[in-house]
Amino acid sequence: MNGRPPRVQSEQWIRRFHPSPDSSIKLVCLPHAGGSASYFFRFSQEFHPSVEVLAVQYPGRQDRLREPLVESVGELAECVVAATESSWRQGRLALFGHSLGASVAYEAARILEQEYGVRLAGLFVSGRRAPNRPPDRIVHHLDDECFVAEIHRLNGTDDKVLGDAEFLRMVLPALRNDYRAAETYTYRPGPRLECPVMALAGDSDPRAPLVEVAEWRKFTNRPFSLRTYSGGHFYLNDQWHEVCNDISDYLLVTRDEPADQAKAKTLPGTVNRWQNPR
Repeated sequence: MNGRPPRVQSEQWIRRFHPSPDSSIKLVCLPHAGGSASYFFRFSQEFHPSVEVLAVQYPGRQDRLREPLVESVGELAECVVAATESSWRQGRLALFGHSLGASVAYEAARILEQEYGVRLAGLFVSGRRAPNRPPDRIVHHLDDECFVAEIHRLNGTDDKVLGDAEFLRMVLPALRNDYRAAETYTYRPGPRLECPVMALAGDSDPRAPLVEVAEWRKFTNRPFSLRTYSGGHFYLNDQWHEVCNDISDYLLVTRDEPADQAKAKTLPGTVNRWQNPR
């Protein structure tokens, strides 16, 4: 299709920590609720040079602290599509999202396929049950004390941050907004994706039970795989190296395959292991 995405300033949304102009695939990384682009600095450093990481910076945090928050998954997805337009019009694109970011990545993939005819190299969804599954807990409406206790329970935020009253007061609006976006997201039935999907999860994640993460297989007509790692909802904090290797291997194996061949193939994991010297 020849439609145009909404106007956004790409440099506000996208961080390139390790530019790789000769890369064959751009991997857009979308953070969790309350997260920021800097969460993916390690990822960017780790990947093979043929995979360039484009880390997404949502409004309302860090250098975008004073900008208005985006209140829904759908709006975030539209902005991400617009911010990455030059990448998906000129080359191959893959999407990775953790928790809230997984929902945003999925909706962005739907927009790219259905509205712009983009064939993605892959969708990587982490720490998120399948999109038709409702959240297990609704916490965005809780008072500050209970809300912070819930965040602490997931072990995704440094205790020093949660214990700093002044800093917490600064970041709570974005945190609560992101949780609201994640918890009020509603799946709209539609065509299955035409790109490979890999779901990733911690084996003891209370927010994303493996049986419900595995249901992502129902949302693609292409190969599906499930990777599990030791840990809870924020298993990425400890397993990021292994996750980067698995995603890099997956993209390097599939990037040059015709779509009809890839569809019929069960893709292996942890192959062509490469250690980034950067």
